[in-house]
Amino acid sequence: MVISGGNRTIPDALPLFPKPPRRGVNGSIVLFGPPGAGKGTQASRMSKLTGKPQVSTGDMLRAAVAADTDLGREAKGYMDAGLLVPDEIIIGLISERLQQPDAESGLLLDGYPRTIIQAKSLDKIESVSAVVSIEVPDDAIVQRIVGRRMDPETGKIYHIEFNPPPAEAANRVVQRKDDNEETVRSRLSAYHEQTAPLANWYGERGVLLRINGNQGIEEVGDSIESALLELSGKDA
Repeated sequence: MVISGGNRTIPDALPLFPKPPRRGVNGSIVLFGPPGAGKGTQASRMSKLTGKPQVSTGDMLRAAVAADTDLGREAKGYMDAGLLVPDEIIIGLISERLQQPDAESGLLLDGYPRTIIQAKSLDKIESVSAVVSIEVPDDAIVQRIVGRRMDPETGKIYHIEFNPPPAEAANRVVQRKDDNEETVRSRLSAYHEQTAPLANWYGERGVLLRINGNQGIEEVGDSIESALLELSGKDA
């Protein structure tokens, strides 16, 4: 999105929210939602809107391991052993990431924290200004994921109902192993068990923004943008 007015043009790279002082939505933003809710698509738009770099725990872990930092080496030991990386290492990585120049007004944390314990740990090192929860009914999520098909030759993803493959690819598309209803509902169950309490926890702190994710991509993005702009106006 590019906003023009008179002779002024604001390119995508510049945030629509002022950085200093750290108030309103100038702290970090947390984004979460069930698998298949479209978080990745919306995170990219939110990052452009707010000027906050989008990060995930996976991104930070891979970067730390590649850079061979102290935390990276410690994390690699757990990863090589097939173990979950402890929360204190993740918090350490986030703390380090916050020191980088592009994180002056906070981060867009994609999918972290996932539990109240993690949220409390994050709260000790960073102020969370907004938590965007993209909410989609379970049956709609199942329909989205179970209907996905991949073209093994091109890697393109289609949907048997919403975006059918072209005739030349229809006979070779496949359903990925995990895109079955049993697996999807199991993942959704785990998500609700972990995230419902977290949403309530952030809701009590007045920073939770519930977004209807059961609509088109552009409509979801517009809803998020309106909610963040409204929050910014209240706290300015």
